[in-house]
Amino acid sequence: MIGLIQRVTQAEVTVEGAIVGRIGRGILALVAVERGDGEAQAQRLAERILGYRMFPDAEGRMNLSVVDIDGELLLVSQFTLAADTRKGARPSFTPAAAPEEGRLWFGHFVDRVREKHPKTSTGQFGAHMQVALVNDGPVTFYLRVAPADSI
Repeated sequence: MIGLIQRVTQAEVTVEGAIVGRIGRGILALVAVERGDGEAQAQRLAERILGYRMFPDAEGRMNLSVVDIDGELLLVSQFTLAADTRKGARPSFTPAAAPEEGRLWFGHFVDRVREKHPKTSTGQFGAHMQVALVNDGPVTFYLRVAPADSI
């Protein structure tokens, strides 16, 4: 499972002209489910995102997590993060989970995050979404919890 996390001052997701998710200060996480992902990957990525220290403390060091600052999370499914881009000019989506599997494990991941941090919004799985954000810093990190079959 892959998470591209961005520290934001605000972010929102729109589907067909309607805002489906909006946050203030916190993390926008673009999340991809890979083939072979399951409970362990969903749980571990949730823990990593919630505990990742990417917000400044009183000295300006990145020592605080989104939980520490009581920030918000916006979780958006994005299967293209799982693309294989090593060859050619067209990505292969073979590493990405099938849509049904992706929906299941993305939903499970969202549930794990919400259990620990209720200030969590989402996009709409499988929809064509417009994502608007103000990246703070900019600060962006790529996190990956490898599928069970590649560990």
